[in-house]
Amino acid sequence: MNASSNRFRLNKTDGKVMGVCAGLADFTGVDATLIRIVTVLLTLLGVGSTILLYLLVGLIAPAVRY
Repeated sequence: MNASSNRFRLNKTDGKVMGVCAGLADFTGVDATLIRIVTVLLTLLGVGSTILLYLLVGLIAPAVRY
């Protein structure tokens, strides 16, 4: 991610579905694979509305292509 930008953006280049997890990885500096695993685990455990939140962020957040 660009060092001058500290805003969350979807990462369509490294993303698998909508780029939400890859964008979150860029924003936080955590490995995208770890974020994907946590997202899947939260979904399988039924914690909150993980799928709904994922889709909402994927539709609303701006995208960036590297």
